[in-house]
This record gives sequence, structure tokens and C-alpha cells, in this order.
Amino acid sequence: MDRIDTPAPPAIGLGALFLKFLRFGCLAFGGPVAQIAMLRHQLVDTERWIDSARFNRLLAVMQVLPGPEAHELCVHMGMLARGRIGGLLAGLGFMLPGLVLMLAAAWAYVGWVEARGSLPGLLLAVQIAVIGVIARAVWRIGRHVIEDAALAVIAGASLAATLIGVPFWLPLIAGGLAYGLAARRGLALAVLAVAIAVAALTVDWSPGGDAANSATPASIGALFIAGLKGGLLTFGGAYTAIPYVRADTVGRGWISDASFLDGVAVAGMLPAPLVIFATFAGYVAAGPTGALAITAGMFLPAFAFSLIFFERLEAIVEAPALRRALAGVAAAAVGIIAATTVQLGTALAPRLAQPLLGLAILVLATVAAWRLKGGWVTPAILAAAAVAGMLLRP
Repeated sequence: MDRIDTPAPPAIGLGALFLKFLRFGCLAFGGPVAQIAMLRHQLVDTERWIDSARFNRLLAVMQVLPGPEAHELCVHMGMLARGRIGGLLAGLGFMLPGLVLMLAAAWAYVGWVEARGSLPGLLLAVQIAVIGVIARAVWRIGRHVIEDAALAVIAGASLAATLIGVPFWLPLIAGGLAYGLAARRGLALAVLAVAIAVAALTVDWSPGGDAANSATPASIGALFIAGLKGGLLTFGGAYTAIPYVRADTVGRGWISDASFLDGVAVAGMLPAPLVIFATFAGYVAAGPTGALAITAGMFLPAFAFSLIFFERLEAIVEAPALRRALAGVAAAAVGIIAATTVQLGTALAPRLAQPLLGLAILVLATVAAWRLKGGWVTPAILAAAAVAGMLLRP
């Protein structure tokens, strides 16, 4: 009688499990697509921890839930091997290399670049290129998320609402409720009407808006909450965390838009989930403790969803009503990140002494991000922009 070879994780010690995922973390260049491909090749094709069909189902679940998919997959795989402690160690191993490198980069940035004002043209060019990369990400995410006219309307309304200053949580809630209740058109329209009314009352229409009232010192607790909001609201990919972290750091006067874009640029070149840019923002705002606080908040949901709901994860996300609500939230997130891209560009434009050269860098970076594929693309674009930045005067 032939023996059926059922895929399963091997017997592995906790130390060996941690080191395996630490190695994955050291090789995690190129963003989520490259990271997921690496995990699939090693754990599905080579070591056969699970079969390909189950991996695909897990990936679909992780893409619906907030948080970096590759990190959540590592936590889940660690749990398959050694239970919840295994999931914790796998997740820590995967994120640790990027965290250490980002802390070092932020330390160097604060001590050498920001303090001395060196390399202004180079950094400005990289910031312009980052906006191009983010613009490409908006299209890529939107193409997968916006599946019908109703979701397109939600994304457009979210874009407009964010540009006029509506707090980001309102479009997210309204989008989720409206699409979740789309079968009941009267109720969906009522939700949108209430959202518009609340938005009108919420927006500060006075000159200066919220910025004049938001310059409070960066505390450890506030940075943790800022990271937690980003971690809980990252639908559709790591780029969707950008507007939420920006709102709670740049929006409160803790860091500048320039420093924020520098952090996103550094994150794109490290072996780590892109959301590690939050570590950079926390460091610039409040030093090492601020960096660790915002990082803990950002990654907590990615650990919690798998560790707490491990047995029920697939069933929960397959609930039709919940799937529709999450689709509405994801569409609203596309609009928010599109608006944030416009705001970042608007904040950057006045600093350009050579607008035509800056526009050329933006166009070339966007086209390169659009046409080229592979984990090397974003680091290559940013490196090329840095070279072009030697010609750019801020």
C-alpha cells in the first residue's frame, strides 16, 4: 500500500525556528511580492510545510486582513510548526533584521543628515521619486480592490473628503458600512448622508485647519496609538499605512513631510515589510523609545490576528457581510492614499528651485515603477534619483 505524503512542518526546535525566519528576514528585499515568493519557494515548494492550494487560501485571507501579508504568513507558519510561541518567534525573526537596520538608519539620519542639513538636493530628489513610487502603488492596489462602480464611487468620495480635511476614520467607516449595506440601497444612502453631515461638522474650515491645534509633544503612548491605527487600517497593502502614520506624525508637527518621505525611501531599500517606515518616523519624533513604541503598535495587529484567531481566521473572513464591509473599507483606503500622494506632492513643490528637473524625476520614477517588475525596482529607482539629486538645488 502506497504511503500518502501529506505536507506538514518538520519537527523543529524553537531556536531553529527563530533562526530560520531570521534568515528569511535578512533576505526580505523587494517588498511583499518578493517576500511572499521567497516564503512560497522555501516553505511550499522545497520544504513542503503546506500544499500550494492551502498557501493560496491563507494568502487570500492575509490580503483581506490589515497588516503586512508576508509578516502575517510568517506568524501563521510558525504557529503551524510550534503553536503560538512558534508564531511569535517566527514573526519576531522575520521583522528583526529590518527593525535593527531601520533604527541604525534613523540614528544616522538624525545625527548626520538632519542635524547638519547635508545632502539636501540628493534627499529632495529621492523624496520626489518616492511620490512616483507611491502613485504607482495607488494604481496597483486600486486595480485589485475596486471591482465595481460602487467601490469606485467610495474611493472617489474618500479622495475628495480627505483633500478637504475630513479625518481619515470617517471615510473608512462610511465606505465599509455603505458597501456592506449596498443591497439595501435606502440604508446605504442614509449612511452616506450621515457621513456627509458629520464631515461638514468635523472639518475645521478656519485658516490653518487642524495643524494650528495639533502641535503637541510626541509621547510614547501617542506614538504607540499612531502605530496601532496604522496597523489596524492597513488594507490592500503596506502603502495604505502611509496616510494614517503621516496624519499622526506630520499632522501633529512631530516630523516634517520631508523626513517622512525620507523614511519611506529608506524602508523601500531594506529587507523588511514597508511598514517599517513607521520606525523611522517614531525615531525622528521621539528617539529610540518612540521608534520602538510606534513599531510595537504597527506590528501588534499582524501578530494578534494570527495568534488569537488562528483556528477561525479563514471562516471569519469568508463571512459574506464581513467581506463586503472590508471591500468598502479597502476602497476608501485607496482614495485616502491617493489624496495623501497629492498632499505630499503639494508640500514638496514649494521647495523646488528647479521645478522642471523635479518634474522630470517624478515622471521618470513613475514610469519606471509602472513598467518595470521585480524586487530590485524600488531600490534602483531611489538610487537613480539620488544620483540625479546631485544636479537638483533645493
